[in-house]
Amino acid sequence: MGLTGNIGSGKSTVASLMVARGAVLIDADVLARQATEDPEVLRQIAEALGEDLLENGQLDRAKTAAKIFHDEQARRTLGAIVHPWVRRKSAEQVRSLQQQPEPPPLILMDVPLLYENGLEREFDAVVVVTAPLEQRSVRVQAGRGFSEEEVRARDAAQMPLEQKVERADFVVENSGTLEQLELRVARLWQQLTS
Repeated sequence: MGLTGNIGSGKSTVASLMVARGAVLIDADVLARQATEDPEVLRQIAEALGEDLLENGQLDRAKTAAKIFHDEQARRTLGAIVHPWVRRKSAEQVRSLQQQPEPPPLILMDVPLLYENGLEREFDAVVVVTAPLEQRSVRVQAGRGFSEEEVRARDAAQMPLEQKVERADFVVENSGTLEQLELRVARLWQQLTS
């Protein structure tokens, strides 16, 4: 099952609530960070986007973010290098989980750019977590220290959340309290596992 939503929507909170119920989470962002530790991936990034993105043999994340969030072609180039690695690793993890004597009741893949990369066909269903931009911006500014401008730039680099909601199999509204979110996730869990 795919899980997505735009920056600050609360995907991580929804994922942790589902993991607490027995789901196993595969996080595409974690895999993408692991991809950029692979020497071959780093070589391709340096070749395609510039040696200046590497610092002491590692990806300079701040420089890379600054470059790709203001340059659509650079973002696509980086995605074309990192995404195949992430897909391969996530497929290996899913196969391994499914082959266990007692597979988990639900394998949840958190993929921020699921629709942007045309991955919806790879999942039995897609859950979109949604909240108003103003609320998401406040969350991200408080939690990650981004400026409002940075949040808006990152949000603009993603498909509009309204379009994701239209395409979703399930929608989790996350504009209220944590208790309200827990109830919504409990109902979703019931739907997905019954």
